Amino acid sequence: MNISQAAKATGLTPRMIRHYESIGLLTGTARTAAGYRLFNEQDLHTLRFIQRARSLGFSIEQISQLLALWQDRERSSAVVKQLARQHLQELEEKIAGLQAMHDSLAELASCCLGDERPDCPILDRLADTPGVEPAGCRQCD
Repeated sequence: MNISQAAKATGLTPRMIRHYESIGLLTGTARTAAGYRLFNEQDLHTLRFIQRARSLGFSIEQISQLLALWQDRERSSAVVKQLARQHLQELEEKIAGLQAMHDSLAELASCCLGDERPDCPILDRLADTPGVEPAGCRQCD
């Protein structure tokens, strides 16, 4: 199977497949005499594994670790669980950060009248010039 067929079978682009090979996530890909890549079912399985791990937000480094664990039939599932829990903690921290950004932006947006006047509490808060008190929230005052 050539790279375009492998891309179609896995939902990845040929560029991403080449990238995964270049960084060592996909190894041992066969080549034709002309140098074209040939993919077998195991390669496709590995590419799908990588794709699913990426869709869960695992980093390339974490995927490399997961691949090594997946290929090591003597590994302990505790190591895999620890890696998953670590990633889950990172996701929870990102969610908390995004929620805080959302709440701040929602508060700023609710304070702006959005009319024709030039004064804007959103821009005032973003500028946050030292020594200058930002305009208050007219709707909240």
